[in-house]
This record gives sequence, structure tokens and C-alpha cells, in this order.
Amino acid sequence: MNKALLYFIFFLIAACNKAEKKPSSVYFAGEIVNPTSEYVILYKGDVVLDTALLDKNNRFSFQLDSVTEGLHHFYHFPEEQYVFLEQGDSLQIRLNTVDFDESLVFSGTNEQVNNFLLEMFLANEQEEELIFKFYSLEPEEFILKIDSLKNTKLESLNSLAKEAELSDGAMEIARAGIIYNSFIFKEAYPFYHKRKMGEKSIHELPPDFYNYRTEIDYDSKGLSYYRPYYNFMKYHLNNLSYMDCKKGCGLQNKMTNNHLHFNQHKLKLIDSLIKQEDLRDNLFRNVAMDYLLKYDKEENIDIFIKEFHHLSGNNKHIHEINRLYDGVRNLQPQKKLPELMVFDSEGNKVSITDIGKDKKVVFYFWSAPEKRHFTNIINQINLLKEKYPDYSFVGLNLRTEKSRWNNMLEVEHLDKSEQFWTENFEDVAHKLIVYDPNRGIITNDGIIVNAFANVYTSF
Repeated sequence: MNKALLYFIFFLIAACNKAEKKPSSVYFAGEIVNPTSEYVILYKGDVVLDTALLDKNNRFSFQLDSVTEGLHHFYHFPEEQYVFLEQGDSLQIRLNTVDFDESLVFSGTNEQVNNFLLEMFLANEQEEELIFKFYSLEPEEFILKIDSLKNTKLESLNSLAKEAELSDGAMEIARAGIIYNSFIFKEAYPFYHKRKMGEKSIHELPPDFYNYRTEIDYDSKGLSYYRPYYNFMKYHLNNLSYMDCKKGCGLQNKMTNNHLHFNQHKLKLIDSLIKQEDLRDNLFRNVAMDYLLKYDKEENIDIFIKEFHHLSGNNKHIHEINRLYDGVRNLQPQKKLPELMVFDSEGNKVSITDIGKDKKVVFYFWSAPEKRHFTNIINQINLLKEKYPDYSFVGLNLRTEKSRWNNMLEVEHLDKSEQFWTENFEDVAHKLIVYDPNRGIITNDGIIVNAFANVYTSF
């Protein structure tokens, strides 16, 4: 009987463990009002986990066998937002693309932490104007203001943790968002204060101003793709590079963000400080993209790319960086426009080199989903047409369905002879380096005059 009783106890323990074991499958679904695309993409870091099409009721759903616990994000062109997922979650969202972030609501398992992360995201956006005013304060008072905002949010998080059963992972993400956002403001303070107060040099800081840096985790895998943490790292590296260079390189106030020497400093700092692979690769990429898109002279970008390959030759973004480097070199003054085929309003394929033949042309870019940008840039182009009648202003449409583009030509009364549709955004982005929405490419008879002009500031 003792043996039978022992077996019965083991059976009860096994049954309880089985009952308490959390299922691994994850359900993530929702409804999107006024959709701007036909699908939703779910990511973990920069890896696509799945794509879901919207049904006739504008609903989508993901059913995953399992997930790696932590921060994910979902993308519905052209917007994205975070979602924290754990094994066994069943989570739903509802949003209206007219006010994407403001209308987003989570319900289901882990709704508390997801809604809290969203509230903090919106609060940070709303605080920007207030914090900009704080930059005029003296360092000690500025720190008090920023810490007060941080502590209020931490108190809200602690209250939430008492009401809801948050996992350690959820608490880490929520706390990191609060902490690293406050760190960003402190890293930015010396530069914004100098600019706001019109001072000639960086304001003297108290010895303990940067004490918060002892809390920095340089190698957090779970935070690598979290915007507050990643943005902090960018500010931090800029600050360290500037201060180190100012002390040791004798350049004084001649440094600018697109200076070759300054960006070489940043590459070396990343190499020495960051070991976590995803974060390291992404920060190297950020420096390379930022520098190359500032369009330095050709010999300087050659020096930079050699240094980049030396320090980050196995970077997972290396193909993208090499393509950007090639594209920037091909768009230098006095070179011919790259060969690129586009479509006119009649559906005919046309080369942009033929469009620019025998005349002065300014190429500009627009996209139908970016309604505010479209309105602003068309108004600016109309002003430029009056001011520079000897130029043709040619619009190249990006990432828009062809039928919608044709409809906009009619509705917006655009001159069809000056508007062209691009089919492959990746090809256009590679050949014409389309990253700045206000970009203009100035040519004369198909020869590049300035491939990196700005339609608002370069004329």
C-alpha cells in the first residue's frame, strides 16, 4: 500500500505540472481600420517571422508554433509598432491608420505590458517639446527635471507590476524603455544646451553628470532592436566620439557629423565597446549609412569604406553598405545619370537618361501613402517652377500601386508629361540613393550637376 500511495503521489505531481505548463503556441491577431496595405508583417529583430493578409473585414491573424520570448514588432506599411510576446500568448490589437499609434489598443494575455509600452512611447513623444525647453537649464537643474520624469514612470511601472503578473522579460523591456529614454536626454544635453543658449563651447558639466553611465549594458541581446536602447547607443557614441576627438585630435570646433575623421572615431568606438553581434552590426551600419548619405567627396568615402571593411567586414549588412557606397560613387558630379527604366502615364517604358536629354532637369520623389509629404513637395515644386522656368521638374513616384498613381495624376491635376512611375523600389533606391524624402537630383543634358540637392534648401 505504501508503494501504491507513492505512485499516486507521483501521478498527482506529474498531473499538476502538466496542467500548469504553459502552451508554446502563440496567437496574434487584430483589426486595422482604414488599412494602407493588404498585409501585416511580424518581425523578431530584423527577421520576418510571418506575413498575414487582411481579410474582407480588414482582420489579420498569426498562429505561431512558438516564439522567442521578448520584443517583436509588426509592420503595416508605412507604420510599425512593438509587441511583447511570450510562449502561449493570445493577443489582439485594434487600430486606425489615421492615428496609428494613438488608436492602437492591445487585449488578451500580456495586454498590460503592451499597453504600458505604448503609453510610454506616446508619453515620450508628447514630452519632447517640454524637454526641449529644459535644455536651457543649468546641468544640475536639468538632471533633476529628467530624473523626476523618469521616476514618475518607474512608479507607474511598479504599480502595474503589483496589479498584473509581469514576467521578468516584460519588466526588463518596460524598465529599459524608461531608463534609456532618460539617458538619451542626458547625452544630448551638452550639445542642445550649447545650441539653445548660443554658447561658443560645450558648457562645463559637474563631475557627476555622467554617473548614470555606470548602468549602461553594452551587450543586451534582448534590447538590441528596442528603439530607446538603440537610439541611446547612437547618442552615446556620438557624444563619446566628439569628446574624445575634441581632447585628443586637435580639431576643436571644426568637427561635424559628416566629417571623415569623426566617423572613423565612431567606428573604432563601436569596435572597442560593443560585442553583442546584432547591436554591433546595426551600429556599424548606422554610422556607414549616416556618413555615406552625407555625400562627402569621393576620396573620403573610399577611405571610410576601407576602414569599415577592416573593422566590420563580416557585417550582416555588408551587401547593403557596399551597394550604397557604389551608388554614391556613381552619383558624383559630372557623371552620367545611371540607367533606370520608369513608366509614363501611357504605360510606356522610358529611360531617365532620355527624360533628361538636352535640357536642365530636377528629379524629385513622392509616394501616395505619404499624403502630407506629397502635398508639401508639390507646393514647393510649383514655387520652383515659377522661379526657375528654364528647368523641367520631373516627379518620380515610389511605392505606390500603378492604378492609384494614375488616379492621383487625374485627381491632383498633375502634368502627366512630368510624372513617371517606378516599378521596383529596391532598384531605384540602389541606383538613385532614395533615402531623403526631400531629395532632388539636378542634371544638365543627362549629366549630374548635384545628385544630393534638397528641394527646399538647395535653390
